[in-house]
Amino acid sequence: MTNIDGNIVPTDQAAVPVLDRGFLYGDSIYEVFRTYRGIPLFMEEHFERLENSAKLVQMKISQSREELTQEIKRTVLATGATAADNVYVRYQITRGEGPIDLHPDKREKTRYVIIVTPLRAWNPKHYSVGMSMAIPSVRRNPVNALDPNIKGGNYLNNVIAVMQARKKGADESLILNAEGYVTEASNSNVWFVINDEVVTPGTGNLRGLTKAAILSGCAERGINASERQIHCEELASATECFVTSATREVMPVYCLEVLEGEFLDFPRGGGDRTREIQAVYREVVEEYLDAHSSDSFFAN
Repeated sequence: MTNIDGNIVPTDQAAVPVLDRGFLYGDSIYEVFRTYRGIPLFMEEHFERLENSAKLVQMKISQSREELTQEIKRTVLATGATAADNVYVRYQITRGEGPIDLHPDKREKTRYVIIVTPLRAWNPKHYSVGMSMAIPSVRRNPVNALDPNIKGGNYLNNVIAVMQARKKGADESLILNAEGYVTEASNSNVWFVINDEVVTPGTGNLRGLTKAAILSGCAERGINASERQIHCEELASATECFVTSATREVMPVYCLEVLEGEFLDFPRGGGDRTREIQAVYREVVEEYLDAHSSDSFFAN
């Protein structure tokens, strides 16, 4: 089901006006989360990141956090889902309708679009074996051109990257910046084990909430995991690789094409450190769910 400004309809019947700036210019911001047992994971953190995206694009959100929360709940319930059904929720804020002009009209009211679907079931082999990645020729937009912490509707950089990776026969892309530093995958944060240290790029990528939860969980458990710059030349020393996101959780990578026909191989199904991080994340999620049971969309 999809909710557009309070009107909930089947997703295949949902539509926005052609003069909506989100459609015309990608002038929108969004967040995605999933539920466990009817509980939205990291709901407050997602709203904080949405509001930070709005600040970075100079957008004043017309709807309050409370209104959006209620509309998200209405949309989830309208699907007929129960607490036993894990769902995917995407809520997008566009700058609204206005003249065909790059400069926004100050009188515009933001539009919200809430999409709720069953949680995507990833290919089981992506966990039992892992997925493959390739470095595309396209490079990440410079940070001073388009801040990656704007989780916005303009995703062409990522779309082109994953298309190029798929043409190489890979499942996912690993995007470098112009200087050759690793940034992220097309829609996930990426991690490596280098010299037995678990590392993830600290700049040039979206501030991932799953990544933040893992770093915090590792710190609490005395596990060495950190953010830092990772140059592509270091990847030859990597012994494990995995990606993280709200819907993928912790997914191992079994091979990476770094140059045309040149591959790095990693343990199938994830090595010891990857499995350790998977266990940490499961514990972090369970702790969160125990502490936020009252947040369930199905709570009385």
